[in-house]
Amino acid sequence: MKILVADDDAVSRHMMQRLLERSGYEVVTAQDGREAADWLAVEDGPRLALIDWMMPELDGPGVCRLVRSRHDRSYVYITLLTSKQSKEDIVTGLEAGADDYLTKPCNPDELKARLRTGMRILDLENKLIDAREEMRFKATHDALTSLWNRGAILADLERELCRARREQGSVSILICDLDHFKQVNDVYGHLVGDEVLQQVAHRLLDSVRPYDAVGRYGGEEFLILMSGCSAALALRRADEVRDAMARRPFATTCGPLSVTVSIGVLTSSDWEDHFTTNQLLNEADRALYRAKARGRNCVCATDPSA
Repeated sequence: MKILVADDDAVSRHMMQRLLERSGYEVVTAQDGREAADWLAVEDGPRLALIDWMMPELDGPGVCRLVRSRHDRSYVYITLLTSKQSKEDIVTGLEAGADDYLTKPCNPDELKARLRTGMRILDLENKLIDAREEMRFKATHDALTSLWNRGAILADLERELCRARREQGSVSILICDLDHFKQVNDVYGHLVGDEVLQQVAHRLLDSVRPYDAVGRYGGEEFLILMSGCSAALALRRADEVRDAMARRPFATTCGPLSVTVSIGVLTSSDWEDHFTTNQLLNEADRALYRAKARGRNCVCATDPSA
């Protein structure tokens, strides 16, 4: 665990550094309050801090207030080191944002015990953050494929269309539907079908640019959003996606299975701004059904003139 020791007295700073390094901490030091605040603003900086109350540039409570004003950083557990012992001073330090205080000179065993308390609190915060991120992931991603789920990909489409209209750009919508996928489930079972869907998701992600969005639209349908593509480029990219599916069979527990995909393509710049998101999706869906009617394993674009 990385810890900051801020003290304008070089001897005290060095003694504290040696004590903490012997206890297994990675120690960084600061000789005034401004340097301490800068250390605590660094990405991946210390999350434990021992701050002396009286320092030049910025005192200990001032460092606490500055650190607590930054809401975009991980929590820092701050212990103030002070020779002040009045209740009023202690309250001042705690209200400035300190988590704990120690009276100088510090008892080494008490110091280490209090730091262990700080580490438990930081560990609890890490677990809460992990749990929050897991919940956020589950709320926005498909459980089987780990792609964006329907709600998330449609929300992203709405945002991209608004931005494209504002910046006079374009968004290409690719609706991809696996051909005869019901037969895979009927003949080989849904578990094998799930294996295919998971591998389809990987191939889709490998076939698009890192900043394109891929989501599971429903069942065996997938939605791909490509920003800044012309209609011609969107068609070429859609055919690359189609080829990625058809090029080689999918490996399953029942052996290799060949599965192809039909794709409907729409580029928003070809359509008037008054068309709603649902209307554009319906047009892309019509293009998909034309691809199905043409024999499947093919790509078909929308026709605004029709």
